[in-house]
Amino acid sequence: MLEGNRVSRISVRGFAVVSATAVTAVGSVVGVASGSVAQNNNDAEATAADTTLLADIPAGEQAQVQTASLTQQADAQAIAADASAKKDAEAAARKAAAETAVAKKAAAEQAAKAAKERVEAKAAASRDSARSSSSFPVQSSYTAAQIQAMARQMVAGGQFQCFSNIVDHESSWNYQAVNASSGAYGLFQALPAGKYASAGADWQTNPATQIKWGLNYMNSRYGSPCEAWSFWQANHWY
Repeated sequence: MLEGNRVSRISVRGFAVVSATAVTAVGSVVGVASGSVAQNNNDAEATAADTTLLADIPAGEQAQVQTASLTQQADAQAIAADASAKKDAEAAARKAAAETAVAKKAAAEQAAKAAKERVEAKAAASRDSARSSSSFPVQSSYTAAQIQAMARQMVAGGQFQCFSNIVDHESSWNYQAVNASSGAYGLFQALPAGKYASAGADWQTNPATQIKWGLNYMNSRYGSPCEAWSFWQANHWY
């Protein structure tokens, strides 16, 4: 039973525990709610004393003490969890920012490299196409193999396969091919056929003149034969 102004001290993780007649702040944890085991004789004695005091408190107040202890533990765990989550989030944000920066740098370098290659390819193609069609022997007719040999001498090595793919689809290397419905003509199925004249007056009889015109067309419109071929694949015309 409680007497007069007697103060019952109960140690519950530093909580202020309200007894029947007074409030006393206690600073150490004695395991009322957690069931901790005392580490030395003094702790054991303190635990026994406190247990006796708790036994003297009405059941309603003991429940309040236990609830307060559990609430404190839950709050402490929540604070620790929030701090850990914040730390993890900051670390993840730093990592993501670093990865994004690396990816952007790589993309920029790749774009710069591609642009440089396009410029070099266009310059090389322009140099090769500058060869005059008159430098090839004039013949009354030409086989597909002969026309391809001309093209190999006029188109940059890295661009030739793309160039060849277009000619394969357009005329199968027939410099006199005519589209019956549209009138498109020659290796590149130019329409109107007279467009070839910008490369030389002998465009009807000299495949090299048509090759020169076709290469100039691909370079000026698309940047290179390979870019022209990419467009052709997507659209089936160029």
